[in-house]
Amino acid sequence: MTSEVVIRPARTADVAAVRRLVSLYTDDGRLLAKAPVTLYEDVQEFLIAEVDGAVIGCGALHVMWEDLAEIRTLAVDPEHARHGIGGRILDGLIKRAKDLGLARLFCLTFEVDFFRSRGFDEIEGSPVDHAVFEQLLQSYDEGVAEFLGLERVKPNTLGNHRMLMLLR
Repeated sequence: MTSEVVIRPARTADVAAVRRLVSLYTDDGRLLAKAPVTLYEDVQEFLIAEVDGAVIGCGALHVMWEDLAEIRTLAVDPEHARHGIGGRILDGLIKRAKDLGLARLFCLTFEVDFFRSRGFDEIEGSPVDHAVFEQLLQSYDEGVAEFLGLERVKPNTLGNHRMLMLLR
């Protein structure tokens, strides 16, 4: 790759490109499909990787609780995969999490080696206590339902690994 990769906050004009990236990974179940309205509602959570004005990667940081956020929708165009772009996006999301004062980052992923190499550890069960779990049940967010392991999202999460990073 000869052009410079720029990592920047997403803008509403990026939503179509984010949808395209997500669609590259929904058929095999690595990512959940996202409705356009959801992407517009969450656009401020996203970082974008861009080369020569073209969006080639994305990732989001979704705050779930006082000390916990989820890394979501991390995707890189296959033509640009294996060049460290996903890692740069993740690094930017981790920095955002630290700036927000979060203590833990969660992800639900098939890419265990990638996240492990960035400081995440595989976990069993929920990384929140029962009282927080009960509060999170009130969320309408499908990603929170995935996080909680609710039955209605089980078909979408089969085979995923639950991983957690403690921020220092």
